[in-house]
Amino acid sequence: MNIAQNKKNAIAFYKMAYEGNPTKAVELYVGDKYIQHNPMVADGPQGFIDYFNRMQKEYPIKSINFVRALAEDDLVALHTHQIWPDNDQYITMDFFRFDTHGKIVEHWDSIQQIPETSANNNTMY
Repeated sequence: MNIAQNKKNAIAFYKMAYEGNPTKAVELYVGDKYIQHNPMVADGPQGFIDYFNRMQKEYPIKSINFVRALAEDDLVALHTHQIWPDNDQYITMDFFRFDTHGKIVEHWDSIQQIPETSANNNTMY
């Protein structure tokens, strides 16, 4: 298992899908199965593709910054800052499980919108 390569692949996978090419992302980085834990996305590779194709069609202008990536054993965690239309900003924490071939087979995430005001001066990332 190559933890450093898994981190690179998780970032490449997410970036490629987010920027509008989820089919290629799945072809390159997903294993024989893809278990999805986000309740807004259907299970399996096609559910992932359909979701990101819809996001690209509805929101073609958006950006993502990978703030940090952490890896342990077969898991990679990505911490991102996303900016959507109308400066709608989110922090996400995505977890990807890799199989023994270095392919993504499972995904969990937590998404939090950045509020207009904060009780402190710290960023959420």
